[in-house]
Amino acid sequence: MTYVLFDIGGTKTRVAVSKDLKQFAEPISFKTPKKFEEGIDAIVEAVKKMETGPITAAAGGVRGVLSEDRSEIMDDSALSAWVEEPLKENLKKKLKTEVYIENDSAVVALGEAHFGAGQGADIMVYHTVSTGVGGAKIEQGHIDSFSVGFEPGKQILDIDRTILGEDVLPTLENLVSGTALEARTGVKPYEIPQSDAVWDQLAYYLAHGLRNSVLYWSPDVIVLGGSMIVGDPRILLDDIIKHTQAVLGEEVPCPLLKDAELGSVGGLYGAMALLEQRT
Repeated sequence: MTYVLFDIGGTKTRVAVSKDLKQFAEPISFKTPKKFEEGIDAIVEAVKKMETGPITAAAGGVRGVLSEDRSEIMDDSALSAWVEEPLKENLKKKLKTEVYIENDSAVVALGEAHFGAGQGADIMVYHTVSTGVGGAKIEQGHIDSFSVGFEPGKQILDIDRTILGEDVLPTLENLVSGTALEARTGVKPYEIPQSDAVWDQLAYYLAHGLRNSVLYWSPDVIVLGGSMIVGDPRILLDDIIKHTQAVLGEEVPCPLLKDAELGSVGGLYGAMALLEQRT
């Protein structure tokens, strides 16, 4: 059997093939085309290069808010030209197989739950901090049920706007993401030395978002990924743990906090888990 795995991000798309849903061949990675049709063609072309033969099924993640039936992107700033385009239908037609799609953060979370840092946890929460902030809740190895989707980065933290001022929406994403940090400092995050106090400040802001995750979702483990967490320089895990324990206080115990383990291919591992559950 041949399974196609994909991860469509705002910057890069990765495509791979698995024969057994336990491992996959070397992925093909390319810059995500801005135009929808070009993106579909690029995925199909990558699959052809892998000489797959008949495809059993395909699955993967795509960024943005998805439609209720997971067939298309309903809203996304980075892939605006993909919005309300027939993503699932076009992939089904071109790949000649059934296609399963979920939000990219949720698929990475699924990968970490089955193959990475969240293995063995009954309830796992995943947060990614990179250009934006995303995440998902995984329960008993499955993406938890939801009506619209998980958007932890959109939670309001700076209610009185004392940190970000009046012109910026006071969300967790606008406090700790790489995009937000660059907007405030005028430099790329990777240009800021690890010794700079801003990294501990970001850990403090992030801890308040994680406090909400702990109180709302009561996870056994929180897995943290994304370039701002597992990159270099980064928001240090020890600082995140310290501040999260402090802001939780005596209310509830702080769950285990861990770095993600699957790196840039977490979405492909998650696609394998998704196919295992759906096929």
